[in-house]
Amino acid sequence: MNRLPRISIVLLLWLLCTVPAMSIQRFPPPEFETDHTIPTATQPSARSVGFEILDVAVLTAALSLASWLVLKKRSRRWIVVLMLFSLVYFGFWRKGCICSIGAIGNVTLAIFDSNYAIPWVMLLFFFLPLLFTLFFGRSFCAAVCPLGAVQDVVLLRPLEIVPWLETTLRLLAWLYLSVAVLLAATGSAFVICRYDPFVAFFRFSANPAIWIISFSMLIIAIFVGRPYCRFLCPYGLILRQVGRISKFRVTITPDECIHCRLCEGACPFGAIEKPTVEWPRTEYPRGRRRLITLICLLPVFIAAGIWIGHALHPKLAANHPVVQLAQRVKLEQTGVHLETIDMSKAFYSSGQTLEHLYASADQVSSQFALGSAIMGGFLGLVIGGTLLTHSIFWKRAEYEAHRAGCVACGRCYNYCPRHRKWLKDKKV
Repeated sequence: MNRLPRISIVLLLWLLCTVPAMSIQRFPPPEFETDHTIPTATQPSARSVGFEILDVAVLTAALSLASWLVLKKRSRRWIVVLMLFSLVYFGFWRKGCICSIGAIGNVTLAIFDSNYAIPWVMLLFFFLPLLFTLFFGRSFCAAVCPLGAVQDVVLLRPLEIVPWLETTLRLLAWLYLSVAVLLAATGSAFVICRYDPFVAFFRFSANPAIWIISFSMLIIAIFVGRPYCRFLCPYGLILRQVGRISKFRVTITPDECIHCRLCEGACPFGAIEKPTVEWPRTEYPRGRRRLITLICLLPVFIAAGIWIGHALHPKLAANHPVVQLAQRVKLEQTGVHLETIDMSKAFYSSGQTLEHLYASADQVSSQFALGSAIMGGFLGLVIGGTLLTHSIFWKRAEYEAHRAGCVACGRCYNYCPRHRKWLKDKKV
């Protein structure tokens, strides 16, 4: 991989992205007498059952191969090859759909709405990476996820992010996940799919706001290793927690650490943990007092989160179509004329009255009042728990890959002298 100019890979993937898909319409589109034009589709069309089975088979094979390459083969070169294949297949050819990350919204809606039937393919795309992570670590992030791959390809000048800043930025992912689950559970929106940062490149079509997000994230990814994966990705956040208890995990060295320190700067994601030094005896009483203080403050964080979440529920409820429609009708009644008020005609034509509309909107708002309070309390727990975790002194005697933070990219392998010796012994 080192022999290939990275910029050539970027240009190749860009060319693949810009090649238009060839398709033939079975029936000619209708001709309108007005100035109406048929909008361009921004989502891939539905696939046959055979192709859905193929997608699941490719996902399973890619996860299996990635796990073997990471844990047994220990080959960064072949991990990159599989990563590029996944980028082409799941990204440019499948156009980012079905996406394990976006499936969070569908799974959430299926849990809270008994009338929603989640497609079996989407269910497998959500649970298969979790299952593999539980046993083999984050092999999905290593070489299967197209969103992680496109960021990995453009990483040219990685900058180191100090640990306290990385921990703080990761709270954004908890916020994003919480809001996404709340909106999906109430049937308001699938925000993860709506704001996919790289769907514009995969489909070469998006609204201007998404293009701005896509280019901004891609520029940041040149200097920061996988910024979306580390600080925003809701699915990556779930995989982090599952990775903590995985049966097998990435090890920098195949046998023993000789403390050569060559791997210290190998990881652009800050996932290599260094051996710790013994604390001075005077620090232990101070650390205990800090830990006790944070434990006592944990209920305060939760209570504050509940209060803030409940206070924000009107803003969050405004994302639901019923609440939006009720607000527009009220504006129309006060003399504010909106073109979108025609949406209310569909509500009336279904036999529902204005009172039914307002009652439905109030019911949705009540759901958001409860859901937003739970969301706020959960975020307060996360913030308090994060502070607690970082106030505990963890002893380490060797250089280790962080169980949760390591994306199993394999960059650290070739820096380890013991790994190179292990490769040489395998060839003999």
